[in-house]
This record gives sequence, structure tokens and C-alpha cells, in this order.
Amino acid sequence: MSDSRYPVPPATAAARAQALETALSDKQLVPDGFIDSVTTRYADKTGPQNGAKVVARAWINPAYRERLLHDGTAACAELGFYGAQGEYIVVLEDTPTLHNVIVCTQCSCTAWPVLGLPPDWYKSPAYRARVVREPRALLREMGSDLPESIEIRVWDTTAETRYLVLPLRPAGTDGWSEEQLAAIVTREAMIGIARL
Repeated sequence: MSDSRYPVPPATAAARAQALETALSDKQLVPDGFIDSVTTRYADKTGPQNGAKVVARAWINPAYRERLLHDGTAACAELGFYGAQGEYIVVLEDTPTLHNVIVCTQCSCTAWPVLGLPPDWYKSPAYRARVVREPRALLREMGSDLPESIEIRVWDTTAETRYLVLPLRPAGTDGWSEEQLAAIVTREAMIGIARL
């Protein structure tokens, strides 16, 4: 989704990022290797693959599920997922009659340790505005046509409270291993724009 209110930038995002990195390095404002370490961390060590493990654990372990719903930050940390933008995680549980959706109407906050950096569509003004006004219609356009019998609740993430949706465990997955379950959990389901 593009936003016509802003002019086209003079260079690509990659070129602008490279210019910024060069300027910061030339002025010795960042230590050697810092940017590479940050890139590696957010490419390999944080992101929705961590959230998928949290969801799978909650599906197979009732005691963990209870801890997760009581204190999402602590329960995520039990699995080693904590750090910047993961200090205040609240977990929202879907039920057969309730579906939760996350948005950040002011910017694009997400729980980085378990959801990763926000996808482009999550940051778009169109998503941020429409999901609070007409969530059912927007979810339908994004591929989730929920029946009227399912209530949709939209939660506005902030810098102080970051949400993670605990989706319903799909039917037919009884007996699956935690690893098998984690493999079917998507970032879209943990944000709430998709059902599994």
C-alpha cells in the first residue's frame, strides 16, 4: 500500500540506508561491526519464528498457556525471547467466537522478539485507519472472511503494550509435535489478519 501524501524519495531505501551507515561510520558514531550485528540479530534471531514457538508451546502445554495469558513478557522470556520492544507483551487468545486483531494506529509497534519488525502492510496508513473502522471488510480483502457470528476485537499496540495473538489450534493437529505445530503458525495469524 502506498501513500500519495508523501513525495517520492530521491533514492531507494537501500541507497539511503547505505548512505546513513557510511555517515555514521565515518563520524565514528557506531562501533565497528555494530550494524552487521544488528542486521544478523533481526534476520536470524528475532521474528515470527519465535512467536510460532510460543504459540505451539501454549497449544500443547496448558500450564505454559496459563502463564502466557497471565504475563506474556515473562512466558516469552522462558523460551529465550526477550529484549528491545518485548518488555510489555500482552497475549490475546482467540476463541471459536472471538477473533483478535492487532494494529498500531500511531506508527508500527510490534513485539519484536516474537513478531519481528513490522511488515510493510502493517505500517501503511490504509491498514492502520481501516482496521479500526471496518475490520471485517478489511480482513475479508486480506483473505480472512469471518462469519458474522465471530466477534472481532481490534487492539491498538503502543510503545508500552505490545500484543501477540494466540490463534486457535487448527483441527486435525492432535498428536502433532511442538515443532510440527510451530511450522504452521504464521506472523499474519499472530497479528490477527489470518486464521489457521
